[in-house]
This record gives sequence, structure tokens and C-alpha cells, in this order.
Amino acid sequence: MSAAGPSSSARLRVTLRLVDADLLHAMEHMWRAEDLLPRYRRYLCTMHAVVRASVPLMLRALERARLLESRGDPLAGPLAAYLREHIQEEEGHDVWLLEDIRAAGSLPGDALGPMPGPVVATLAGSQYYWIEHHHPVALLGYIAVLEGYAPAAGLTSRIAHTTGLPDAALRTVREHAALDTGHLDELYALLDRLPLTRGQESDVTVSAMHSLDALTRLFVRLGRSAAAPLPRGAGPSSPTGVTP
Repeated sequence: MSAAGPSSSARLRVTLRLVDADLLHAMEHMWRAEDLLPRYRRYLCTMHAVVRASVPLMLRALERARLLESRGDPLAGPLAAYLREHIQEEEGHDVWLLEDIRAAGSLPGDALGPMPGPVVATLAGSQYYWIEHHHPVALLGYIAVLEGYAPAAGLTSRIAHTTGLPDAALRTVREHAALDTGHLDELYALLDRLPLTRGQESDVTVSAMHSLDALTRLFVRLGRSAAAPLPRGAGPSSPTGVTP
């Protein structure tokens, strides 16, 4: 910590740690041993819906950053350089998930066929809006959350022991447990290099907080055990037909 106070990355870390208890609880509940195999299969399909948006999001943010750089935006050059490198690091991770899905006993169509749920659209879709209609720097808050709450180092062996799945079904969890700590360090180093105004730092924080909230809701849903369907006409319904 300098005499000027904590850095941008330190402030973001502290802010997230103050409010992440619900997410951590939801993640722990999701990975409980009881009925983990069907839950893990749902997790893979859901995470494919999230991860397949990562590179397209960054590509659009890169396009916007290049445009802003041509207009003299001081953030745009360093942001574009980071995005170019990170796109290369993230390419193909959606394919890993499809391979894991098959190795776990499901079909890629289980991930590719259904419409992704509203929580997934809320998580990723908000970033498209902010990139397009505000500033691509907001995407850094989203990346900070997805990589800051990546699978823990021991999770792969825990899943394998509980489910009996082969290594081929666990690549995404295994690789992200190894890679995302380094990626997060790169992101936080970028935040501290960027000439962020207080308003732009707030933009990153708002994006991160929104992402944390949406990711929490996603894990809460994944952590629910499958329940028997209600008889026709039984139970409450919502105006949209979407289960909360």
C-alpha cells in the first residue's frame, strides 16, 4: 500500500471479499457429495453456456477499445493489448467443456440445444450492453469475478473420488484451477497500470458486483437437487413461467 492509499486492484479485492459469502456458500453446496454426478453434468452444460460467450465478449471489447484508441482514449491501448493476449489464452475452452460433457456420459447437444437460462443471459448479456453502450473497461470486472472464483485446486480429485468419472471428464475444472490464479494476477496488474478515473474504477466495480450476484444465483440453482415434477396444475406459477 502506497502513501496515496490502496491500489485499484486492492480496492476491488476488498470490495468483493466483503460480499462474497453467499457465493462461496453456494459453491460449497453445489459441490457436496450427495448426487454430485447429475449435478456435475448440469454444471458442465451451464458453464458451457457461460464460457462460450467469453471470447466473443472480448473480441467485441477489443473492437470498441481500438475505436476508442483512435479517438485518444488513454485506457484503450493498454486494454486492447490485454484483450488480444487474453483472447488467445481463452480460445477453445468451450470445446474443452463439450469434451468433458461427452466423457461424463452426456451429449454435447445437452449443452448446445437448450436456450441458456435467464441467469446466464444476465451474467454475460450485461457485459455486451456495457461494452457497446458505455466502455469496454467494464468487462474487467466480469473477468475478475469469473477468474477470481475459479475451481479450487483440490476440486478435481474430489469430483473424481465422489463420481468415479475419468480424468477426461474433468479437464475444464483441472485446467482452470491451475490457470486462473495467474490470469487473475495479470488482470489486477493491468488495473493498477491503467489511468483509471474514479468513475471508471467504479464502472469496473459495478460490473464485478453485478457478476458476483449473477454467479451466486447461478450456483444456487445448480446446487438444487432435482425434484420430482409437480402434478399438472399444482404449485405456484410466475407470470413469465420462469422458476425463481
